[in-house]
Amino acid sequence: MKDPRTKYPQPPFDTELQNEPGVESKMNPLPDYGENTYKGNEKLKGKVALITGGDSGIGRAVAYAYALEGAKVVISYLDEHDDAKQTAEVIESKDAEVLLIDGDIREEKHCKDIIEKTIAKFGQLDIIVNNAAFQMARNSLQDITAEEWDKTFRTNIHAPFYLCKAAEQHLAPGSSIINTTSVNAYSPSDNLVPYAATKGAIRNFTASMAQLWAEKGIRVNAVAPGPIWTPLIPATMPGEKVKNFGKQTPLGRPGQPAELASAYVMLAAEDSSYTSGATIEITGGRYTL
Repeated sequence: MKDPRTKYPQPPFDTELQNEPGVESKMNPLPDYGENTYKGNEKLKGKVALITGGDSGIGRAVAYAYALEGAKVVISYLDEHDDAKQTAEVIESKDAEVLLIDGDIREEKHCKDIIEKTIAKFGQLDIIVNNAAFQMARNSLQDITAEEWDKTFRTNIHAPFYLCKAAEQHLAPGSSIINTTSVNAYSPSDNLVPYAATKGAIRNFTASMAQLWAEKGIRVNAVAPGPIWTPLIPATMPGEKVKNFGKQTPLGRPGQPAELASAYVMLAAEDSSYTSGATIEITGGRYTL
């Protein structure tokens, strides 16, 4: 076992700031997505998994892990075509199938199109990972426009609703929904007001849906990450916070996307057939009491 404090790079980081939503190739250090270290055991063989925001960040790590576990992967992304192509190439190099679908999940019609294209391509849908998110750090409520507030909610909480509603008729008993909430659902940051509000909503959405869909045999769970080193960070936070990102956690560093993938696999796999309505916190020791 490796010391978790020093297993991955520790701040301070010297990386350039970017425009939202951020590009992985410009980050320093580069995130670890686990494509060369994750060991699959066919836990998801024969399954079809849809992952929103699967082109980079946590979504990319989950996509790699799912592919290595035998799943066919559908990646929904906005317009980060280079990152999406790179992710698909890695998945295909692992002898797994992948479908890329670009577009804006803030629009209900596009969410319906994602489900329809998935069914048309693979004939089934077993796992949905509602992972795509938007955030922007602001020091004052006056700096948050109505448009930004709306964008945050439409991306983070409206889209999971749209996708679940569109997919419901195609989900058989044993299917699994996994939502990405955040440590901000428990301990909200004062400079992420809209984002933190949506993450609290996602946690409650998860709990409600787990009860509503229990009669269908569909499990609904969530993962609550702490500070994770993804392209969203240098694209949405001020320089000083990026430089010292994750330093405030008990482990003294941000998490890497690869460190979350196993939780998403566990929640999707048959091994977790009695787990529903749960949230797994992966926060580097930051408390969620």
